[in-house]
Amino acid sequence: MREDDSTRGTDATWWRDAVIYQVYVRSFADGDGDGTGDLAGVRQHLPYLRDLGVDAIWFTPWYLSPLADGGYDVADYREIDPQFGTLAEAEQLIAEARDLGIRTIVDVVPNHVSAAHRWFQAALAAGPGSPERERFWFHPGKGPGGDEMPTHWVSDFQGTTWTRTTNPDGTPGEWYLHLFTPEQPDLNWNHPDVRREHEDILRFWFDRGAAGIRIDSAALLVKDATLPEVPAHPGPGEHPHVDRDEIHDVYRGWRAVAESYDEPRVLVGEVWLADRARFAQYLRPDEMHTAFNFDFMARPWDAKALRESVQTTLDAHAPVGAPATWVLSNHDVTRPVTRYGREDSAFAFGAKRFGTPTDLAAGRRRARAAALLSAALPGSLYVYQGDELGLPEVEDLPLDVINDPMHFRSGGVDPGRDGCRVPLPWTRGGTSHGFGPDGGAHPWLPQPAGWGEVSVEAQAGDDASMLSLYRRVLALRHTEPAFRADFAWADDLLPGDATGDQVLAFTRGDLLCVVNLGPAVPLPAGYDVLLASADLEPGAAGTRLPTDTAAWLRRTPPGHATGTTPA
Repeated sequence: MREDDSTRGTDATWWRDAVIYQVYVRSFADGDGDGTGDLAGVRQHLPYLRDLGVDAIWFTPWYLSPLADGGYDVADYREIDPQFGTLAEAEQLIAEARDLGIRTIVDVVPNHVSAAHRWFQAALAAGPGSPERERFWFHPGKGPGGDEMPTHWVSDFQGTTWTRTTNPDGTPGEWYLHLFTPEQPDLNWNHPDVRREHEDILRFWFDRGAAGIRIDSAALLVKDATLPEVPAHPGPGEHPHVDRDEIHDVYRGWRAVAESYDEPRVLVGEVWLADRARFAQYLRPDEMHTAFNFDFMARPWDAKALRESVQTTLDAHAPVGAPATWVLSNHDVTRPVTRYGREDSAFAFGAKRFGTPTDLAAGRRRARAAALLSAALPGSLYVYQGDELGLPEVEDLPLDVINDPMHFRSGGVDPGRDGCRVPLPWTRGGTSHGFGPDGGAHPWLPQPAGWGEVSVEAQAGDDASMLSLYRRVLALRHTEPAFRADFAWADDLLPGDATGDQVLAFTRGDLLCVVNLGPAVPLPAGYDVLLASADLEPGAAGTRLPTDTAAWLRRTPPGHATGTTPA
């Protein structure tokens, strides 16, 4: 548990070094026994999250939705999907979490809405040239009879980005743009209704106690209205539908809304951009507070690659004074235990394949070390539900239960993202390992054999478990003053036979973090071991740090003997 819930709860800059836990509601806990996770299930487990040591919960979309894309196809932002609960329950959850010192961040998806949204249904009914269609990107096709798509833009979910409508008389009609699935039509952010509606949505949730919003696909909103094809090598701001310069006006407006509250609300962006200078523009003082650092998550388990990511991330954030974020996974990404056990441990969309070999033992060691690495870096830390249990990716889901559109739009080549969305195990036994009540419906995705052995119940009393490690990591992160101190690389503290190609070492005040990705190396003299991700090795020249292991060390006070036992 954190040292003082009450004092942390009043810190106006809590978001700068917060631990934020991502809840994918459908898979977290099932309170009513229907097989689908819900708000009642989350409320039941709020004490678990408090004891884990989180400062905030980020909820993926819980709104009314046909769930064509896991809730990222929103039909109504002001209603909770009945599978998850009610608006009153959401308000109660936000209040109950805050009483425990936990803030709530809700997800907003501004690039698109569901095809079931009232605006899109009205646009379809109104027909070509109508004001209702101006809120979206309806466009005549090219070629004879308009049979060709307006552009050849490629979807983030693979495949095309345009779908043709049918006129009331049955003839082919206009095309509409969707950067994701056809069930997710893109909004036209040049339209004042779109801007006004989203600012109202922010106020709706801020008025109900939400401490902030996470902005999905934040760099995609604004499109070039001339609809050009994507250049082979677009320069800054030249891509027709990614990172347009005009997009920053949108977020300046949102920041003004967030700052209008007595306790300013927080804007967190999902910004996938390789250009770090362009990325930083979203974090200027009048725009977003923070944005996800996907570069770190996408790097392989390689010391040089990880060090480069840390340095470039800190360098990008420094000019705008924004804190970095550190993310190992989320609801879109192969879980770390599986990803780090692969020969190619980098993450990239569209690179998943069935049957990829994985060394889970190596993956677990590396995921434990990565937990210490990411938690020791300056900024805020995100934990995706189940990563604190060391859950692996479930890669043998029956094909007939897969929901994810990425699987279908790849022609079945990509297994999709459902493998990291399998419902959590809370108990060793039971109908659903405690995900829902005994005797309730089977979970919406099947849990694999042996799931109970990685459950909360199985790990809670095991000092060597991943859950126990995470609890110690987060407790120390909250209580150790060193984690408020400056960051500096500490290559000079590495032993002579350790190299920067295999070992990462940096300080935060009097705390030294060492992560070894190569053969075992001796730890530097003059430090006590505060925490290690695995057992250390005795050696003739002193304690050694094994391969794929991280340790937090504290400088030994003068006159004290050096200790080597982890806390």
